[in-house]
Parts: sequence; C-alpha cells; structure tokens
Amino acid sequence: MNNTPPHHPNSGRGKNEYCSWLIVKERNRMTRAEEISIKRERVRRFLRERELDGVLMTRQSTFSWYTGGGNGFVALASVEAAGSILAMRDRDVLITDNIEAPRLEAEEVGGFGFEMASFPWHRPEERAKVLEKFGAKNVATDVELGDAFRQLRYGLTEREIERYRLLGKDTGTSLAEVCRNIRLGESEFGIAGRLAESLFFKEITPIVLLVAADDRVEKFRHPIPTSRKVGRYAMVVVCARRGGLIVSVTRLVHFGNLPPDLRRRHDSVVRVDAAFIAHTRPGAKVRTVFEKAVAAYRAEGFEDEWQLHHQGGGTGYEPRDFKGAPDCSEIVQAHQAYAWNPSIAGTKSEDTILVGPEGFKVLSETPDWPMIEATFEGQTIARPDILIR
Repeated sequence: MNNTPPHHPNSGRGKNEYCSWLIVKERNRMTRAEEISIKRERVRRFLRERELDGVLMTRQSTFSWYTGGGNGFVALASVEAAGSILAMRDRDVLITDNIEAPRLEAEEVGGFGFEMASFPWHRPEERAKVLEKFGAKNVATDVELGDAFRQLRYGLTEREIERYRLLGKDTGTSLAEVCRNIRLGESEFGIAGRLAESLFFKEITPIVLLVAADDRVEKFRHPIPTSRKVGRYAMVVVCARRGGLIVSVTRLVHFGNLPPDLRRRHDSVVRVDAAFIAHTRPGAKVRTVFEKAVAAYRAEGFEDEWQLHHQGGGTGYEPRDFKGAPDCSEIVQAHQAYAWNPSIAGTKSEDTILVGPEGFKVLSETPDWPMIEATFEGQTIARPDILIR
C-alpha cells in the first residue's frame, strides 16, 4: 500500500490519486461502535458548552450521522426521521411510535447503547411525556440549533471516509455503465430506470435522479425524467445515498461529433469546476472559493451563468449542507466533503470530493471515462469530458 505524502495540486504527482490520509488500513479499520462513540463525545461536549440537558435529533440526516449509518427513514424523500434521538449528557434514547420501534431497534440501533421509548402511533402527543420521563427539560432540536449543531458532522471519521469511498466507487461504476449503454431513441425514464436498478442492487438509494435529452439539457437545470427520447445528447445526474452519506455526480453523453459551441462551453465549465476544487482547502473561506469561481466564469466569457443555478457546496448527509454563495460564512474543514456543480447552459461539471489536509480526492470517479486536463491559475485538475458515442 502506498504511504507516500498526499497529492497536492502543486506537487507534480499523479492527479487525484488516493491521499495517504484517506487510505484506511484493514488492521486499523474503525468499527461502527467506535464511530458512534466519537459522535457521542462531540455531542456531549456540545451540550456541556451550551449548557443544555439534551438535543432532540429529528432529521433523517442527523439520525444516520449519529448512528454511524443507520437508516432512519420510511419515505425515501423524508426530511424527518422515523424516530427522534434524545441525546443527553449520559444516555441516548430513541423515541418513536410502536410501528417503527421494532425495526429501528432490531436493524438500526440495537447493540449500540440506545435506550428505546415508544408511544402509540395514534397518540403522537405522548412523545412529550417521554421527554418528561427522562428529565430532559432544557432541550433544543437539531433544527433549532441550526448551523452550530450541523457543523459537528462536517469532519468525517475514518470509518465515514471509507464508507464514502466505497459509495463513490459503486455509484461511479453504475453511472458509467448506464451512460455507456444509452441508446438512440431510449427515453429519459428508461435511462433513469436502468440507473435506479443498478444502484438499488448495490443497496444505494437514488434520492435525486435527473435525466435530460437533447435541448432539455440546455433549457432546464433540474430536468426530471420524462418520456422524451434521446436523439443526440443526454445528461444524467444522481444524488445517491447509502448509510446516510450522499454522493452527487453528473455525466454527459453525445452521439457524434460535438458542435463547436458545445465544445467551448464544456471546456469552460470544467475550468470553472477546477477553480472551485483547487481552492477548496481546509481553512479557506467558502465565499472566497466562490469568488474565485465567479472570476473563472467571467474569464471564460460566461459572467452571468452562475446566477442561473446554485453552484453546490458542502455535502455529506444532505445533498448540500449549505450552498456556496457570495455571503456564505462557512469555512472549509479537513475531512469534509464538497460537491460543486458549475453549469453553463447545455453543460455541467459535478463530482463529490473529499478535502484532506494537503489535497483532495474525487470520490465519484467513473471508470475509463474521457477526461480533460483543466488548468486554473497554474493548477491542473482532471475533470470529466463529454463521452462521445
């Protein structure tokens, strides 16, 4: 196994190679119990600092984070978890109704130190009595605590990094296979269906799946699949979730030679993406990263395109924990995931990356995909090209 120093954009080493900080040795691999223990300590320290008795975690994303990858949802698109976790300074209680309690205990949190408390499904008001039972008076929810609490999950643990790496590999492989087999005349729904099947087979849930054919690529930034058939061009976008973590990635396929204008637009958008990625380093202000990318748009002759679609931002257990913007107050943290997605009408560049102390790793690489060496301010980063069929 290569234990040489991490790749730095200016080091001259191979682009996007695994950083040594990312490699998890089998003999040192963190267990789920150890991951949960780290989360508990973060939360309990937070409670002491805020002088709170507890925090009530109500969101599905927070449930998955705190339980080391537990699935706290029933509806795939649900924001709220099927059970709330009351995390106190000395105990954790999973509060849910009598429908969800058996599965959550047996399949999601059993054996990891969570006490169970349930109430009849038809009497949701009894949840408040459960809080009283455990003496939790000075309690805030994860929603009420907002950014301050959400930031506890930005720095990924060793086990989360390994889970993310495998999710990105599996998602990228499925996406590459589906894109390479898009057929002329195939419907957007057909493409979406094949990708969903491939991901579900790998225990991955596509929580966002967008497909556009031909002129819909240029017209719409969020093209949900339709019965429209592919004549020459297709864009496939997915946000794929497993164990709570989410990978976001976009790929483009064109039949026949690229029109010169599309070639120019894609060359430009990958240079903007390179600007985002090159400046996403621990300690950097997100608004400064954003300003660099806006400057890249301007230099490419597409000054206003950034205003037509969000540009992505921090990710992990949400498709975006926050979006980069001129007034964003976030600071890039080590071992934090980002998914930038600059777009210029008719094209887009998107991958999920993991930021390390001295470099980055693209998590959502698609095998044997054509790449472009995109250079920004002297730094060259490989970004996906449009696949020509």
